[in-house]
Amino acid sequence: MKTLLLTGFEPFLSFTVNPTMKIVEELNGQYIGDYQIVGNTMSVDFKSSASQLIDLIKDIKPDAVISLGLAGGRNKITPERIAINVKDGAADNEGNTPVDEVIQQEGPAGYLSTLPIRSMVEKLIELGYPASISNTAGTYLCNNVMYEGLHYTATNKLRVPSGFIHIPASHELAIQHGNIPSWSYEDLKQGIMTCISVLSESERELPLNCE
Repeated sequence: MKTLLLTGFEPFLSFTVNPTMKIVEELNGQYIGDYQIVGNTMSVDFKSSASQLIDLIKDIKPDAVISLGLAGGRNKITPERIAINVKDGAADNEGNTPVDEVIQQEGPAGYLSTLPIRSMVEKLIELGYPASISNTAGTYLCNNVMYEGLHYTATNKLRVPSGFIHIPASHELAIQHGNIPSWSYEDLKQGIMTCISVLSESERELPLNCE
């Protein structure tokens, strides 16, 4: 049985709940396709979130990594195509406010996701879930974690699919915030389970001697 590290985030900014946190808690320990899920919630902290993710990868030695984030305002599930080497944004939960800072001084300008994002989107749409590939993960914590995960797997030459998926707000958040798109929590969870199933299927299809 393979292991999938699935991460979400704690509440942040004006979002008093974060559905990604609930998803990783509920899926922790479950089996989806060829994966047993190990779920963890990340701090919304520029200074510690990257080390949290890398420590988890070192300890768990997962066969794949999917990080989740809330994109309040989006109306689709959006696997991210690229993470860029920049951190910039509103204050995190510890009050850090980086401006135009690089994530890794010697790192490339960007890393492309190594998840089967096109197949994920196609399957979600087939099942009736609005989805599209996103070409920007922003410059806040979501981009930061995605970049650091891909940087670690690339520099250590690990054959570990890694990437990031943004989800819309839950109905609970839409009630609090007013006019923002929202999904039911169950649909959000099923959407992520679908993405994991697609990843599992794609890994089965790889040749055994693939490097």
